[in-house]
Amino acid sequence: MDNSQKFYIDGAWVDPMEPNMLDVINPATEEPCARVAIGSAADVDKAVAAARAAFPAFSRTTRQERIELLGSIREAYKARYADIAAALTLEMGAQAGFAEKMQTVTGLVHLKQMMKTLEEFEFSYPRGGSLVVKEGIGVVGLITPWNWPLNQITAKVAPAIAAGCTMILKPSEIAPLNAVIFAEVMDAAGVPKGVFNLVNGDGAGVGTALSSHPDIDMISFTGSTRAGVQVAKAAADSVKRVHQELGGKSANIVLPDADLDAAVKRGVAECFSNVGQSCNAPTRMLVHSDQYDRAVELAARAADGFVVGAPDDENTKLGPVVSEAQFNKIQGLIETGVKEGAKVVAGGPGRPEGLDRGYYVRPTVFADVTRDMTIAREEVFGPVLCIMRYETEEQAVELANDSEYGLAGYVQSEDLDHAREVAMKIRAGTVYINENTFDPAAPFGGYKKSGNGREFAEFGLEEYLETKGIVGGRPG
Repeated sequence: MDNSQKFYIDGAWVDPMEPNMLDVINPATEEPCARVAIGSAADVDKAVAAARAAFPAFSRTTRQERIELLGSIREAYKARYADIAAALTLEMGAQAGFAEKMQTVTGLVHLKQMMKTLEEFEFSYPRGGSLVVKEGIGVVGLITPWNWPLNQITAKVAPAIAAGCTMILKPSEIAPLNAVIFAEVMDAAGVPKGVFNLVNGDGAGVGTALSSHPDIDMISFTGSTRAGVQVAKAAADSVKRVHQELGGKSANIVLPDADLDAAVKRGVAECFSNVGQSCNAPTRMLVHSDQYDRAVELAARAADGFVVGAPDDENTKLGPVVSEAQFNKIQGLIETGVKEGAKVVAGGPGRPEGLDRGYYVRPTVFADVTRDMTIAREEVFGPVLCIMRYETEEQAVELANDSEYGLAGYVQSEDLDHAREVAMKIRAGTVYINENTFDPAAPFGGYKKSGNGREFAEFGLEEYLETKGIVGGRPG
């Protein structure tokens, strides 16, 4: 059954309160591939009421019951694995192999990690003469992005379940089909009615209604910094907790002792992964001046090896970016880079040769980038790499930290101890040494305008908990 034009509220698929449909555009063809219902404040009210009614009973479930429920969700997810991967290729243009092996698998990983976390987590412990208790914060609103949909959905839903919270999910309206399948997964897993609810919609309608709703205790948002500011402002009047994972402009410091060939090739690949549409992508490569020219040559050669094409073609490395708006933004920033004096050594403006339809972007590398240039400061969110030079290690660290963002950093070195010393100086929530290794047990989140709070494992679980002190009461 196609549930894309319905919402999942209180354990059932229901029609929207007001009929309002939106086309989902296949970015490879620029043609509609589906239609989804767009919700309103009335739909949010209905979903919040269901979640509020379900919270008392669900918050009292045992640790073991919630572990078993996460296990059931994981098994139901496995049964729909191929459907989820296909939806990601259709609606966001993810190359088919990437959608299957990188995008979809993250959901299973987060569910498994949260089961392990829940087994070990201490919800109560003595402190002095008192008892410290951790309990679910209540009803939570989850607003997730289009670029890593299942990663962010499960990184929020799994800890919410583990904490005993009830929830309303609003996925991105640009890529909502995977979330509809996920709601079907939750239904098949036997999640109690009202615990998980799905309302599709845009930010102005459903996002604002969730953020400002007086009966929602917490908002967890992943998206742009601009939208995150709007969410925080909307949430302020109700004094709810706001957890945010926002934008990034991550620096990749290539130290002189690194294997330059390997480090540059790896840096280009990680920058272009997911067609550059990752908030923690290493988009600023910092190279010592003695190695700079060689690094530029290596990066240009690596970029030229990325085949851009249809996402269902096994030879494709990069499919389209997700939307016309995203395509236009990227093109504008590439053109700005050229106007401001950066040197294009690979790619550049326009579509790749032979691809006249679809939101395809040429994998682009800029050299001679300076810190004041727009492309060195703004998040492009496309396959665009800036290479910058430094003279000393201290200057490299200072350049890395010269950003309003602080989501991630990267250090390339053959000396692990030295790399860790440099990593300690980078003001970012995650620093990757030599490669972007996905670790669901490590904290993920940002400094500065990259957000607040952390996701994954116990760090994510803590965000969904209130802390209570039960003081005194000892006999005598």
